[in-house]
Formats: sequence, C-alpha cells, structure tokens
Amino acid sequence: MKPLMPFRIFNKAKTTQPVKDQQWYTIKAAADTEGAEKVIEVYVYGEIGAWGITANQFIQDLKAVDDGTSAVVVAFNTIGGDLFEGLAIHNALARLGERCTGRIDALAASAGSVAVCGAHRVIMASNAMIMIHNPYTWVGGDAEDLRRVADMLDQAFEAIIAAYKAKAPNIDDAELRRMVDAETWLTAQEALALGLADEVGNGVKVQACLGQGTALARYRQTPQALLDQLEASQSEQPATPPQDPPVDPPAGSAPDAAALALQITQACTKAGISNLIEPLIASTKLADNATVQAALTRAKAVRDLCAAARLPELTAEYVGAGLDPSAVRARLFDKLVGSGKGFEIDNSLPPAEDEPEKVKAKLPNPSSIWSARRQASQRPGKGA
Repeated sequence: MKPLMPFRIFNKAKTTQPVKDQQWYTIKAAADTEGAEKVIEVYVYGEIGAWGITANQFIQDLKAVDDGTSAVVVAFNTIGGDLFEGLAIHNALARLGERCTGRIDALAASAGSVAVCGAHRVIMASNAMIMIHNPYTWVGGDAEDLRRVADMLDQAFEAIIAAYKAKAPNIDDAELRRMVDAETWLTAQEALALGLADEVGNGVKVQACLGQGTALARYRQTPQALLDQLEASQSEQPATPPQDPPVDPPAGSAPDAAALALQITQACTKAGISNLIEPLIASTKLADNATVQAALTRAKAVRDLCAAARLPELTAEYVGAGLDPSAVRARLFDKLVGSGKGFEIDNSLPPAEDEPEKVKAKLPNPSSIWSARRQASQRPGKGA
C-alpha cells in the first residue's frame, strides 16, 4: 500500500502592512492609550503558508503574545494559500472564543476565507470581498493515485463546507455547496446576508493587494472591477530606481569585503532569499566578486530544489555548506526516499502564460530501482 500523501492547496487594505521576508503575517500587542486594555493585532497580509512559514509557527507566535484575556483582532488581506494551513488558523481563532474578531480589510479569498470564519465575529470593510471555491490541485501519477487524490479533494471540500457552516449555521446547505462549486465572490453586504460576516465597516483602498493582480487574474470569476482597481493602484506607485550592476574591483586590488557583503544582501533581498545572506557570506568568505556571483547562482538553484522537494528548511544548511545543486539533489533524494514520502500535491495557482511551469520533484519507483539493480548485476549469458 502506498503511503498517504501530504495535501496542500494554494488558494493583500487600511495602510499597507509590510510583509516580512518569508512571512505572511505580523503580530503585535499594544494598548492605544495609557490605561486602556491591550489588544493583540494580527495581520494576515500575504499568501498563507507560503515561503516556508507554517500555520504551526503562526499559532506559536500568537500564543507567545497572548495573555489569555486580551482581545485579538485578526486582519485579513490575502489571496489564500494552503487549505490545511487555513483550517489550522480557523481552528486556532475559534479556540480564542468571543475575544477574537476577524477583520477583512480588502480580500479574504480561498484558504483566507476559511481561516477568517474561525473568528467569533467578522467585520468586513464595505468594499471588501470574500471568495469561496472548490479545492483543487496539480498532481501526477497512475490511475490509483489520481482516484485517491479525487477522494481527498472530496474530503477537503467537506472540510471547507464545515468551516463556513461553523460561522453561518443557518446558511442553506445546497446553496452553499453551489456557491463553492461555482467560485463565488461575495461583497460585504452579501456575506452579511449569508451570515459569513457580522458587521460592515468603513471601506478602505484595495491597493495593499498590489503584486497579487496576476495571481487574482488566474481565478475563473475574479470581478473585473477588482482587477481594474488593482491595476490602477499599481500604476500610481513610484517606480523603483534601477540599481547599478556590481563592478569588479580593478585587477590586482584587494576585494572590498563590505561591498561584497552589500552585494549579497541586495541580491538576496531582490530574490526573496534574505534568510540566505549569512550562509552565503560564511560560505564565500567574501573572497571576490566571481566567487560571490557563483554562490548566488548556486543558492537560487538550491532554493528551488529544496522548495520542489518540500524541504525549504534545509536550504540555509546546504547553502552554508557550499554544496552545488548536484550534491543537494542527491541529499534530497536520500531524505525523501528514506522518509517513505509519496509525491507531493502542488495546489498553487496555474502559471500565467508568460511564466515557466513549476518543475516538480518526481520520486522514483522502488520496485523499478530493485528490478534495474538485479538486471545490472546479472552477467550476459547467465541465468538469474
């Protein structure tokens, strides 16, 4: 019997909250005025579960600032993310009880809509939206694999329905299922009528969703008005001034360690791999520009390999050790085969036409390997 597969589904408002590198949320606890009760504010502004941050880490960080009595306000502005990460957040918010308020600042889509419904009370900005849709995935395998994945998608669908009905128990079951199946975008007033929201608040600009327009356009029923608003907001943003390319020091001169360190920092920040700055500095020892450039190229390749294998936590270790992609590929192979994991289901949105398709890490068939080894060990002309 094949091992069960992990299941992932990838389903941005007041002022824009800066999203930390590799983190889709921020948490702070403060009182507005002296003597006022503390309010814990959580901003889910980004793609849930992406960039190596898990719902478990989110929940642990929230617990670290929660005193058990303070009000918790969770603000959402997200296109969604991994379904089960969203369900974990849903359940974590539900456990907070009446002191938890969910606030939809602009958009709670896909897994974000599942997560926000865990709050005891949901307040939507007047121009905010909720999007609900079927779970979906990208997968490869034989007929048995595909049938099992279909069954898992059906189970995931029921989990989504249960999450919405926990918030709106009086909602018509058949109508809810129809809306989820059709991919439905709900305005604040529509969500209020259905019971998925409890109050409609003041409207805010949706420009904090910047950078998500391309992703939103890949949903089937994204309202054109929302896409137009995002496009208009994006055109208002000042352009980032171009950066001069790194310049090699004159021949014979000693390399400038500070300049090379800055070069690594800028390149990593631009590529979204700021967690690799220190490992790169340590592995290159800031020897020269050529060494730094080669290490940056390797780091991006190693990051992609670890992400494809669903082991992003190993990236910094491998980069710090200066391993090249072939060595990393071999180590990841050993780890995946040794763990007995099956293939991973990638539920990210389908790539845009101008984007390359994701490369999936494909695990070998143990039976095929054993058969090949047996054949290789047999000499020509001799029996088994």
